Amino acid sequence: MKDNKNLLVQYAALATQLMVSLVITTFLGNWIDAHYIHSIPLLVWVLPLIVIIGYIIKLIKDTSK
Repeated sequence: MKDNKNLLVQYAALATQLMVSLVITTFLGNWIDAHYIHSIPLLVWVLPLIVIIGYIIKLIKDTSK
């Protein structure tokens, strides 16, 4: 039972970290696009996508152990 609870806490922490990372990269991409890129909001889409790909890779590595 203790292992299941520890695993649940681990994945809850990973989910929270993912949400915070997405919020930060979205605001950062929006800020950079507003200050440096005029017509196409490119970084507001690219930065969160990079974070999602990184977390999928991390999740695959963590669960394959």
